[in-house]
Amino acid sequence: MTDSKYFTTTKKGEIYELKADLNSDKKEKKKEAVKKVIASMTVGKDVSSLFPDVVNCMQTDNLELKKLVYLYLMNYAKSQPDMAIMAVNTFVKDCEDTNPLIRALAVRTMGCIRVDKITAYLCDPLRKCLKDEDPYVQKTAAVCVAKLYDINPQLVEDQGFIDQLRDLLTASNPMVVANAVAALSEINDASPSGTTLFDLNAQTINKLLTALNECTEWGQIFILDSLSNYTPKDDREAQSICERVTPRLAHANAAVVLSAVKVLMKFMEMMPVDSEYLTTLTRKLAPPLVTLLSAEPEVQYVALRNINLIVQKRPEILKQEMKVFFVKYNDPIYVKLEKLDIMIRLAAQGNIAQVLAELKEYATEVDVDFVRKSVRAIGRCAIKIEQSAERCVSTLLDLIQTKVNYVVQEAIVVIKDIFRKYPNKYESIIATLCENLDTLDEPEARASMIWIIGEYAERIDNADELLESFLEGFHDENTQVQLQLLTAIVKLFLKRPTDTQELVQQVLSLATQDSDNPDLRDRGYIYWRLLSTDPAAAKDVVLANKPLISEETDLIEPTLLDELICYIGSLASVYHKPPSAFVEGRNATRRVLPTRAPGSGSTSPESETAAAVVPQAPQVIPQASQGQSDLIGDLLGMDLGPPASAPSAFGGAPAGFGAAPAGFGAAPAGFGASPAGFGASPAGFGGAPMQAQPEMSAGLDLLGGGLDSLIGGGGMSQPAPQPMMGGGNMGALGDIFSLASGPGLATGMYVEPKTVWLPAAKGKGLEISGTFARLQGQVFMGMTITKPLPFLYTVSVIRCGCQQLRARAWRSAAPSPVCRAKSSWKRPSLNRNLSFILSLSSGVAASS
Repeated sequence: MTDSKYFTTTKKGEIYELKADLNSDKKEKKKEAVKKVIASMTVGKDVSSLFPDVVNCMQTDNLELKKLVYLYLMNYAKSQPDMAIMAVNTFVKDCEDTNPLIRALAVRTMGCIRVDKITAYLCDPLRKCLKDEDPYVQKTAAVCVAKLYDINPQLVEDQGFIDQLRDLLTASNPMVVANAVAALSEINDASPSGTTLFDLNAQTINKLLTALNECTEWGQIFILDSLSNYTPKDDREAQSICERVTPRLAHANAAVVLSAVKVLMKFMEMMPVDSEYLTTLTRKLAPPLVTLLSAEPEVQYVALRNINLIVQKRPEILKQEMKVFFVKYNDPIYVKLEKLDIMIRLAAQGNIAQVLAELKEYATEVDVDFVRKSVRAIGRCAIKIEQSAERCVSTLLDLIQTKVNYVVQEAIVVIKDIFRKYPNKYESIIATLCENLDTLDEPEARASMIWIIGEYAERIDNADELLESFLEGFHDENTQVQLQLLTAIVKLFLKRPTDTQELVQQVLSLATQDSDNPDLRDRGYIYWRLLSTDPAAAKDVVLANKPLISEETDLIEPTLLDELICYIGSLASVYHKPPSAFVEGRNATRRVLPTRAPGSGSTSPESETAAAVVPQAPQVIPQASQGQSDLIGDLLGMDLGPPASAPSAFGGAPAGFGAAPAGFGAAPAGFGASPAGFGASPAGFGGAPMQAQPEMSAGLDLLGGGLDSLIGGGGMSQPAPQPMMGGGNMGALGDIFSLASGPGLATGMYVEPKTVWLPAAKGKGLEISGTFARLQGQVFMGMTITKPLPFLYTVSVIRCGCQQLRARAWRSAAPSPVCRAKSSWKRPSLNRNLSFILSLSSGVAASS
């Protein structure tokens, strides 16, 4: 009769019947009662009230009954710790039983009962079992040490159990060795110090390799993981270990195979690159990895994630196995995508024909996500293999002719990348792309098409009409499309300035006036400023040569890849992240691949010579030699002196660009003013012009005529310039880098954050905040006035005692693009900011 009858009872008052049966004198009745108790416990019934009666059943010679009682104890001991003490004497007695199965069962159960009161009684029985003559008891006790360490690490260290585990590494039984290695590995991973608990030497390694052939598959995994942490002393020892590990590649368990691959991949790093054994080992690694792909999908996925790492490290291992990674119709999507990624990594000039044929076939599948990835894979192949780029482009054009919407859009996205990789080579297909302009509805595809039109505007006769069609629904577009459209129209204007003035003014107005997106607004202001002040510089910036893109962008960083190779077969190799990234409390010890010994043939003579030369540490700020100009001026290209023929800051565009479009004849208010970062303000004051640098303002007045022209006042007298180090170019950045002389250097460059001097609540809406700093021998006061309602700003000379303070002011609110340099200070605004820089002579205290 089966045991299903124990799970079908629904009688009331069953607990009382079980209690009576558990105290029965008949062994069979007692055994049946315990089985019923375990069945009730399994289905979730609370039978903890029977604890004393079940414990009384421990005193039996029947092994089956004892196992059932121990199972009950493991489940309820934590909720009944006081009553669990009753079983301690029986545990101690069972640990000295003549039957090794009972001894092992007792020590295993005590290790599983996570109760501190019982843990104290576990030490003596555990110590005896670790020295037991029976290997089954020893291997069970070894695992029990790891469980005890999880409960009370200090107790394990104080009782010397770790030393006893080290002694078990030399045991004659392979299962004892494997369990000792497993326990030490678990303890080592859980140890907060991260120190290695057992040293692997040649003798220990030989013992582990001997046990490797005879222990269970899970024991083999622990031994192989420990071997991977060993660093051989030379390539001969590494080769010897690899020869003994290689037979594990034929194991039926995928975990054993991956652990063996991990050991071999690590030790291959120590072998000379021209070694014949290395070539042989490379050939041997391919078949077991291919075999893993015939397992169920979940195992396939784990294998493919590991193969992805292996292919990035050593693509030669699987370069002849491309067909194994071809997608099957019934593969799950996660397996398909991994296979696709590995196919691209293995693609080369020799196999690109069959790869492209396969990818083209995938592009006709019904799974939209997979089709998109397949089309992108064709583009990645074109970028990776230059000789086959034309064939890839031809394949993409064939796919565009299918007129399938999502295929066309993905093809346009990847063709943009191909244009970046191979400029001025495949532009003849632009006309074909423009035919599909109306079908584009995805932001990335629309942005890519706009980029292509803007980049090659001089070759597209109706480029302005195409871009204007996108401009009609500008505010409804995705931010990615808006940014790309703004840049494309500016490119078009710089290439064809005569007939695109209205278009560029329209897009700049939309970007700066009507947009709430800060990225779009900032880019619009930057373009406006560039075009209004120096179109030649704008052309150099916007139409600069783009860096060529590379297929290496999706590769794992080499240092991380080396670390992940050391974790093949674990969760880290599936996530492609180190364990510390997803395991809390993981010790920070990083695993790294061993390095080849010098002269092992791993490097060329030139590279060895280069490695022998110790490079000098680069200077952060190298000293300028005689005859050289100032370093800061050279690095930043800041020629603050008056240019020979500088156009007015608000004047028209230089020759070659035609007349500046409407709106650029006079820069809008705020573009004339110097924003922070233009080299005209001391640090911390948000862009206020420094009075201590008259030579700068003489050459380039960033206020576009100065404050006086705006408020109608007379010219202010300028204080005498302070002497500068390094010439005139030093003035703008001398304070920033502490390179200027003067008494201000004694106090350092720290500027306190602004504090609110007059809160808006007390000032009837007017808020004043500011700070003081000493720069270049002068005391500066930075002040911001914020008023939520329109009012007239007046700026006058402020006197402090007998000292005169000179003030310049400007609005920090973003200007409207339609304003001119003569904009009224009374222009309505929801929020007005007025910022001051007050320059005090050095004799005035900061508190003034």
